[in-house]
Amino acid sequence: MTVIGITMGCPAGIGPEIILRYFAETTPPTGTTPVVLGDRSILAKCAADLGIEAQFSSWQPGQSVQPQTIPVLELSTIPCESHNWGNPTKETAVAMAEYIIRAVQLIHDGHLAAMVTCPISKSALQKAGYNFPGHTEMLVHLTGAERYTMMMAGTSLKVTLATIHCSLASVPKNITITSISELIRITHQAMRVDFGLKQPRIAVAGLNPHSGEDGLFGREEIEIITPAIELAASENIDVTGPYPPDTVFFKAAAGNYDAVVCMYHDQGLIPFKLLHFQDGVNVTLGLPIVRTSVDHGTAYDIAGKGLADATSLASAVTMAAAISDNRKLYQKATTVS
Repeated sequence: MTVIGITMGCPAGIGPEIILRYFAETTPPTGTTPVVLGDRSILAKCAADLGIEAQFSSWQPGQSVQPQTIPVLELSTIPCESHNWGNPTKETAVAMAEYIIRAVQLIHDGHLAAMVTCPISKSALQKAGYNFPGHTEMLVHLTGAERYTMMMAGTSLKVTLATIHCSLASVPKNITITSISELIRITHQAMRVDFGLKQPRIAVAGLNPHSGEDGLFGREEIEIITPAIELAASENIDVTGPYPPDTVFFKAAAGNYDAVVCMYHDQGLIPFKLLHFQDGVNVTLGLPIVRTSVDHGTAYDIAGKGLADATSLASAVTMAAAISDNRKLYQKATTVS
């Protein structure tokens, strides 16, 4: 049985609600047992506030799960009287960090096969004393990963990003032959190992309109992106481009490519969220552990109001299970060979 840990995220956000809805509305993948790393009292409060039927059971590493219950490894006990939906505190921040830390430990110790993260508050993480911009950087620190990137993954489209949280004006100076070729390698390896494709087809989007039109609209394609593609292609990676951004995503969604390497945040995220706004999954590539995440934030404005949707969480659990299985198959195949 594959045990997957779901970290509750910020206790003041929509994490507790989407967890409750996931267990109430979704059947986990065959052979998969999800367990929650979080706060049982907050989950119970959420169930009571929103009228969601839920039975909880205590779970400890190595234990079997009681059927028809939500198994919880209780890592915090936030008093309900001091808890308010949409209002994070230092106490909730410390708790959400602890869920992440313990999940990594449990994977390392062999008690969990993967972790699925509900949303956290980046500013609250700082208040808790952790100087990380977000989930990913904290996980990189905890696992010692050297090469990593974010992939947004759905059934129709998968994208990785050469730059993420920087201004459009700074994108050109933040892309290099080395960084793009390395991103192509990480994407290629993930598609082979995590998604089980023997020879994934990777497309690279250009930076400028019409991919620069032979230098007329910019020279980044000629001087940076094309050399990076050629370097990666020389390593037996099936990668082509740079393609005009206004057509490459349509072709990828139609099945011509398995993943698209994008130059900046909105270039990749706009088409991705158009197709996968509800069921998109954030996957951290390059970690020694399997980590997927919901593709949305804490949504403090709707927390505790019964408006949250668990579709992304369901997709994240399913994808975590599939990646875990694919990694085992890949390891077995490479060990035999």
